[in-house]
Amino acid sequence: MILLDTHVWVWWLAQPGHLSKAARQAIQRSLSAEGVGISSFSVWELALLVQRKRLDLSIDLVEWVAETERVPGVTFHSVDNSIALQSVSLPGVFHPDPADRILVATARHLGATLITGDAKIRAYPHVKTLW
Repeated sequence: MILLDTHVWVWWLAQPGHLSKAARQAIQRSLSAEGVGISSFSVWELALLVQRKRLDLSIDLVEWVAETERVPGVTFHSVDNSIALQSVSLPGVFHPDPADRILVATARHLGATLITGDAKIRAYPHVKTLW
């Protein structure tokens, strides 16, 4: 299973050319196999970006999320207590950004590969990433 970082989710649906070839291929493979995961925390992060006018979607945010939910093979994963607790006690040294910590904890919890272009996350040795 793979888990999409928030920016990867946006690029996948709106600007696939921003994704690496390996990321695009992994998403396509996973849609028909084990599935593509998106953290519900990414919905929060996306909503914040839209509200602060740092991101402009082509359709209303609620519709954007609903359209994503209808994609076969996509599953949204809630942040449960285990993920919340893991996010504050990640092994080793990891930067303090709460959204990144939640995504890393979610990927670790699911045993998923996190698809991300974020160099800080990719440098963290305690989560499997792909770009």
